[in-house]
Amino acid sequence: MSSVKTTTARARIRPDIKSEAESIIHDLGLSVSMAFDLFYRQIIMTRGLPFEIRLPNETTLKAIEEARKGHGEKFATPSALFKSLDI
Repeated sequence: MSSVKTTTARARIRPDIKSEAESIIHDLGLSVSMAFDLFYRQIIMTRGLPFEIRLPNETTLKAIEEARKGHGEKFATPSALFKSLDI
């Protein structure tokens, strides 16, 4: 396996996503090229995307829809939410 980098990967993404991700990448001390290299290596190691992607079930879809409408319980603090959930 050669260590010479001779190919380019390109993707079209929203500018705001690119900017925020690159800021985090740089804060981690990485270049964008290094981050892509790590991502591609993880794809190879896991034989797929290195994170789970699932479609939400019916209950979750309903909750998302209600939240977008501004409905549902609101909590002032995480502690209040945990208390409501009894955890």
